Amino acid sequence: MIETGILIFIYFTAFFVLGTLIKNNSIVDIGWGIGFVITAWYLIVTDGSKNIAQLTMTILVTIWGFRLFYHIMKRNWGKKEDFRYAAWRKSWGKWLVPRAFLQVYMLQGFFMFVIALPLILIHNDQMIVDSDSDIIKIIPGFFIWLIGFYFEAVGDYQLKIFVNNKENKGRIMSDGLWKYTRHPNYFGEALMWWGIFVIGFMSGISIISMISPMTITLLLVFVSGVPLLEKTMKTRPGYMEYAEKTSIFVPWFPKK
Repeated sequence: MIETGILIFIYFTAFFVLGTLIKNNSIVDIGWGIGFVITAWYLIVTDGSKNIAQLTMTILVTIWGFRLFYHIMKRNWGKKEDFRYAAWRKSWGKWLVPRAFLQVYMLQGFFMFVIALPLILIHNDQMIVDSDSDIIKIIPGFFIWLIGFYFEAVGDYQLKIFVNNKENKGRIMSDGLWKYTRHPNYFGEALMWWGIFVIGFMSGISIISMISPMTITLLLVFVSGVPLLEKTMKTRPGYMEYAEKTSIFVPWFPKK
């Protein structure tokens, strides 16, 4: 665990240096997904034994991390600093550098460590999950992850197509998965980590690892995901009507 914590610390320190040099702290968002990929592969490379649960979790995190990295990089590349980080830059003044280090980079590093707990614990030397019969243990978590990946990837794709259509300027996205939840991508991300947890738990890791999906779910619903986007969207024409009939997070049939 200590080695993984040091790895994550070094990783986000490097992003801090880069973000400070280019004066754009929103670069940390690009590094979020890849950080998990690096952590997952570090754990599996340094672990002497490899089993089906470890390999499956590593592959699933790699698919998720690279897709998210590509999506965010393509969306943010060449653009100005995200409005959230720009606002903090202005309000922090002379304390910008230390506060950015602690409140942007190290805080994300802390959350990455907590969310990565199933990945870390599955490599515990006391784990015994190396028989062929253990394949069945990963099936429930795999399908939970697969549903989550569908919601995140398809939700992002549908929104991209909608935004790129100039005829939709000023309109609210309310078709496809967005008809059933106002945040299909956030729901999908949370569900994927529940799937990762289930794979690990079914394979024998501690129930303590549930803190991982609980953390990402609470962050998305109450802190960095849904609240920020809702705040920026609620002033748009038609959004309140859309919000009244559409589930905010968990997909459900729209109200009439």
